[in-house]
Amino acid sequence: MEIHQLEYLVALAEENSFTRAAERLHIAQPSLSQQIQKLEREIGQPLFDRLPRGVTATEAGQKLLGHARRILAEIEDAKRQARELRDTVSGALTIGAIPTMAPFLLPAIMQTFAKQHPDVRLELVEDVTSKLLEQLDQGRIDLAIMSDADPGRSLILEPIGREPLVLLLPAHHRLAKKKAIAWADIHEERFLVLHDMHCLSGQVMMFCRPQGLKPSIAARGAQLATLAEMISVGLGISVAPAMMQAHDASPGRVYRPFASDAPSRAICVAWSLFRYRTNAARAFVALLKEEVAGP
Repeated sequence: MEIHQLEYLVALAEENSFTRAAERLHIAQPSLSQQIQKLEREIGQPLFDRLPRGVTATEAGQKLLGHARRILAEIEDAKRQARELRDTVSGALTIGAIPTMAPFLLPAIMQTFAKQHPDVRLELVEDVTSKLLEQLDQGRIDLAIMSDADPGRSLILEPIGREPLVLLLPAHHRLAKKKAIAWADIHEERFLVLHDMHCLSGQVMMFCRPQGLKPSIAARGAQLATLAEMISVGLGISVAPAMMQAHDASPGRVYRPFASDAPSRAICVAWSLFRYRTNAARAFVALLKEEVAGP
């Protein structure tokens, strides 16, 4: 079994197509097929089912795939550690972030980081918490910025701050003139919320429950920006992260804090226990902590 065969296995499993996997690997399709067949002969059973419209990993293929990803991640980590013996901040750094934090928290941080460390190639992956945890576990991203989560045994989740959640209202709403909103004020309101895959959606429901509030859901969406535009035209209200307010110049909506029992969410950074934390990763986390802590 050779390293390049494991790379081919991972590419084929992720692309579900010999053609796309060969293009991704920059090799001829017959070469890819031959190496996969060679690997299957060594294992003694098929690793992929060949279907009319693609391929899918067999049970044996799935088991080998997990080992292949870990081995390739270990090799990449070994290369990184060797390169960083000179104590430089360089190389590639892939940051993951949930959609309810990424657009508000990361642009300024990434701009500052890029100026301070021009030799680092930064990439951003925006996805929901479960997908980011999966990508961390697979070694496809280096760090992830998220809120509360169960990281499992292989990941570390470090809280670095908390952020208030506020009420987002149409500018013409009856409560818009109040400086702070009581939970009793919104019992009859219709709510706009994110889909359940977003952790913020679950957090909002969790905060409503002790207040005896069962929100009437007017709409669910995939993006806070979409919900905000719907709020502007009076279709409902929502609970939003406070960091969103500084990036919202629309005159059609306002943000108000809660008068008591104000909800908040954790801001955390996650990484894999099995991966080496590069100088670039450490420098990025240090900058992130400064930004979250504020002046």
